[in-house]
Amino acid sequence: MHFGASKKNGELIPDAMKISIITVAYNSGKTIEDTIKSVINQHFQEIEYIIIDGGSTDNTLEIVAQYKSAIAHVISEKDKGIYDAMNKGISLATGDIIGILNSDDFYSDADVIAKVVNAFQPEIDAVYGNLVYVDPIDTTKITRTWLSGEYKVGAFFKGWMPPHPTFFVRKEVYQKFGTYSMELKSAADYEFMLRVIHKHEIRLAYLNEVTVIMRAGGASNASFKNRLKANQEDRLAWEMNELKPKPFALIRKPLSKIFQFLKK
Repeated sequence: MHFGASKKNGELIPDAMKISIITVAYNSGKTIEDTIKSVINQHFQEIEYIIIDGGSTDNTLEIVAQYKSAIAHVISEKDKGIYDAMNKGISLATGDIIGILNSDDFYSDADVIAKVVNAFQPEIDAVYGNLVYVDPIDTTKITRTWLSGEYKVGAFFKGWMPPHPTFFVRKEVYQKFGTYSMELKSAADYEFMLRVIHKHEIRLAYLNEVTVIMRAGGASNASFKNRLKANQEDRLAWEMNELKPKPFALIRKPLSKIFQFLKK
């Protein structure tokens, strides 16, 4: 299959391919409708949408049911955490490309997926973009901007990583290098990207525009104690891959986020 784009009336039209988008949810009734709408309203048609719910006790599943005709799979059951749920979604996915959009995030516009697909040239294994954090109540108010920048070999030594919700990967990458580690509670996304980008050197394309909007918050950044635990997991991620970070690499990772507040 050719993973490029053709032209029609002077515009790029993605060639036939399929993308699977996975949303992991748990008691997400206040936010998940925005997430769902941002997926099902995409102009790109070949989307397989998968929702993995952890057994919500609020109205999450009632909201999901309203859009069931546009959702390929809905699973609601207890899980072993967010990464277990992501792995369940990956096991169900039949798309050529897989993206993960959390239940309090949403795509910035209806052309995001078409642009992502266009970026997947035959030699590209993964595509990533930029992300903005917004006020949880007023989602028009930007609180932080994450400009990823072009990847350069060794960037992980400097604390670099792309925003995970913007990271789209060929399914074969998961098949070849594995899914999300169940050993980690908050840094399995970092470990996965460290593994496939830094260690196994998959080929990347950078989409230099905001593709995902995220409500501010998150367990790993909620307190100094949680940030310390996350930093310990970051170190473990390197050890799991038999890699050794350079001095101060793990310190530079959280420090790099300070500059994101200056770019809003």
